[in-house]
Amino acid sequence: MGTEPNNKSEQTSRKRLIREEGLMPLFEHLGELRKRLVYVLIVLTIGLVVGLIFAEPAYNFLMSQEPANTISLNTFSLWDGIGMYMKFALVIALILALPVIAYQLWAFVKPALRKNEQRSTLKYVPFALLMFLIGLAFSYFVVFPLAFRFTRSVSQHLNLVETYGIAQYFSFMFNLLIPISLLFELPLVIMFLTAIRLVNPKRLRKMRRLAYFIMVLIGVMITPPDFISDVLVAIPLICLYEVSVFLSGTVYKKQLEADAKWEAEYGESLNNA
Repeated sequence: MGTEPNNKSEQTSRKRLIREEGLMPLFEHLGELRKRLVYVLIVLTIGLVVGLIFAEPAYNFLMSQEPANTISLNTFSLWDGIGMYMKFALVIALILALPVIAYQLWAFVKPALRKNEQRSTLKYVPFALLMFLIGLAFSYFVVFPLAFRFTRSVSQHLNLVETYGIAQYFSFMFNLLIPISLLFELPLVIMFLTAIRLVNPKRLRKMRRLAYFIMVLIGVMITPPDFISDVLVAIPLICLYEVSVFLSGTVYKKQLEADAKWEAEYGESLNNA
């Protein structure tokens, strides 16, 4: 009878220790996430300052290109000019911060990766900016002119007076460019998830029908409601998914080879032991 209170207190202490040990990693992860977010915010702030400096040259360049040089842009509010500057600054800040965001994401998951996985995933970071720029070029030179011509043809068909505001014009442009450019990161994301063993090519092939539906849906949502524009956007997105599956297969094959090599080197010794 005398030992019963001690047993209860020991059980309570053990339960408290288990809870504390479970909470400590959680708090450590939250602290690490907060640190990474702070780094990203610092880089975004610096990028915003740089963006404000280069907003005017970027604006002048875009205004010298079609279709902007074929129309007159107006301001309907005292804030339109400032809003335009901020839009350009934010886009430039995003472009500059993208490699840092990719690196901070890698650094956050790094402790959970093996040494070879850390090396193999780190090499994807520099390509984040490259893929974004490719998506930016595709969306600006292919998708945006199609969308602009379609919406303008509808206005002309309805005999509307074409008076375009600068804020509306660049909002329309950036609302197309940014989502498509981010979608071009899909191959890198898939390779990264494959490298950390969250997905594999077999699973991606099983999801192919659903992925095609999502890609077509995205293409329809971000382009004008005509068949040609939808196809011109949906086909590259589907191709991106297939490229992602292929690249996932190459990463997965290397993983299987590394696992087989490890098994050959250490499996026998472990079995003999």
